[in-house]
Amino acid sequence: MIPVEFVKMQGLGNDFVVVDCLRHPYDAASLAGQAARLCDRRFGIGADGLILVMAGQAAEYRMRIINSDGSEPEMCGNGIRCFAKYLYEHGITRQTTFTVETLAGPIIPVLTVEQGKVARVCVDMGAPRLERDEIPMLGPAGPVVNESLQVGGQAFNVTAVSMGNPHAVVFVNDVAHFPVAQYGPLIETQAAFPKKTNVEFVEVVSPNQLRMRVWERGAGITLACGTGACATLVAGVLTGNSERSATVTLPGGPLEIHWSDEDNHVYMTGPADEVYSGVITL
Repeated sequence: MIPVEFVKMQGLGNDFVVVDCLRHPYDAASLAGQAARLCDRRFGIGADGLILVMAGQAAEYRMRIINSDGSEPEMCGNGIRCFAKYLYEHGITRQTTFTVETLAGPIIPVLTVEQGKVARVCVDMGAPRLERDEIPMLGPAGPVVNESLQVGGQAFNVTAVSMGNPHAVVFVNDVAHFPVAQYGPLIETQAAFPKKTNVEFVEVVSPNQLRMRVWERGAGITLACGTGACATLVAGVLTGNSERSATVTLPGGPLEIHWSDEDNHVYMTGPADEVYSGVITL
């Protein structure tokens, strides 16, 4: 029986169990194998995912994230903000800009610190990947913009974006009443997506105001998805639905997203919070 210290964190309600493998001799592989148990909301701590704080090879720090179903995504936008806040507020770094190694490549968060606490985090999410084989999605070469996809007897216009992980963005008239739980898993597992996909359902309020609900690959419905908000803004620009800067409002709250026409990178700004800490015996 091994006691494991953890911190529960959340970004707009997208919640995580954070375990520090940098300063504690925990077996990361063993912890990753127990992610589903740790994230179980009845028999574990309860979370959308497990974040492991680790030393990197290409960068000083590495974020490894495991979904609540045990699968390992390439990146998580809300998770990276929680990760960055943890590093600063737990004294691992006093820098407010640093590089984090992820499966999606290096990610650079910039912290705004007020009275010793991280008030918000702006994350350089890198350039969106738009070619079909970069999503990945089956079919002819080129970007996927408003492409018809047959799912569950319905045709959806899908715009595909990779933010290091795959996203299928669908614009709808009334996102609050859209049956996300019905169509989300069908699009996630549609044969066109060989690695499955996250699915965003988006209502355009105005060119700089978007409302989004998400079905996350490996986690289901969550209150927020940072990479999904970034993919939504990019899809909005590609389809003529939004400007290059917009507020993307999710059930957990708003994120400010900007797709720069100077460096082609997408920048996400939002909060992260520590909820509580504890010890669980594995």
